[in-house]
Amino acid sequence: MKQFLQLISINFKEFYREPGIIFWAVLFPILMAWGLGIAFKQKGDLVQKIALVSDNETWITKNENWNRLIEESENQSGFTIGNKKMGETHYIMMSVSWNEAVQMLKKGVTEMIIKIENDSLQFHFDPHNPEAELSYLQLKAALNGSDIAKNTIDFVPMEQKGTRYIDFLVPGLLCMSVMMSCMWGISYGLIDKRSKKLLRRMVATPMNKSTFLAAQFVARLGLGFLEAFLLILFCYFYFNISISGSIIAFLLVFIAGNIAFTGIAIFTSSRTAETRVGNGLVNVVVMPMMILSGIFFSYHNFPDWAVKIIEKLPLTLMADYTRSVFIEGAGIADVIYPVVLLTVMGVAFSAVGLRIYKWY
Repeated sequence: MKQFLQLISINFKEFYREPGIIFWAVLFPILMAWGLGIAFKQKGDLVQKIALVSDNETWITKNENWNRLIEESENQSGFTIGNKKMGETHYIMMSVSWNEAVQMLKKGVTEMIIKIENDSLQFHFDPHNPEAELSYLQLKAALNGSDIAKNTIDFVPMEQKGTRYIDFLVPGLLCMSVMMSCMWGISYGLIDKRSKKLLRRMVATPMNKSTFLAAQFVARLGLGFLEAFLLILFCYFYFNISISGSIIAFLLVFIAGNIAFTGIAIFTSSRTAETRVGNGLVNVVVMPMMILSGIFFSYHNFPDWAVKIIEKLPLTLMADYTRSVFIEGAGIADVIYPVVLLTVMGVAFSAVGLRIYKWY
């Protein structure tokens, strides 16, 4: 028993003697919870933007309840459905044309299109999208018993290419795999080599240090192309998803994203030789972007002040413009901005990381 207690004491001492481990294991989850709590804490528990398509102003005017909802949306930035106990959803109606509404749906700005046609209310959304389905049920229940309910309320499934939830999800997953591959494959791998004294041995050889780091990028890029090809091939045959825009534009965004995350990976792994600290460093980069950058759900659900920050994150840039190539048919000229920005970001992080790199 004495040996057992002594071994437990050793493990606790190893833990609290490394301040970095304490931060990543204890404080970082608290900070993540605080950040996400602030991001979602608004008038309602959830904010949904709805694209409204209508040329029938007479119909809107004569339906008092619907007209009231539109006025509330315009004058008070939306209306709320639900209650404090069950949770509230804050809806914002945006009057747009049909083409604009489809583009909003493709970009993830909205989950649903409401169209007024022939004195009927049509809800257009992907039935496989749980958020859109919940909004449909809430709005339909709120309108039940009103003068609007006397008219036909139709559900029209969105089957147009690029408007399905899977069309939104796959490009995001593709970009997330690049980030995860670079951060865990390069960053954590380099930290592990340093902890095992392998970098010390390699530096003792006539090896160019920048060449060593460049080789990490090229090897990871090759694996990234293989992973992306297999994912795209599977989604093409199983989900009928293909690249509707320029393939060259996609390749430029893909390479630029790899450059950005390779630079971030090198910078992240530049100092520590402790794998537990390295695990925290990788997670502090990966976790916020995986949650905030609109991979699984649109980041437009966040408050406006948060959206302005999220849009500048490297994973957000890569995911947004990869989707534009996949879904909206974007060309080379459309992706110049993110390609340049991601490349500069990667080169800058690589240069700083190489300058402060700890080889042993």
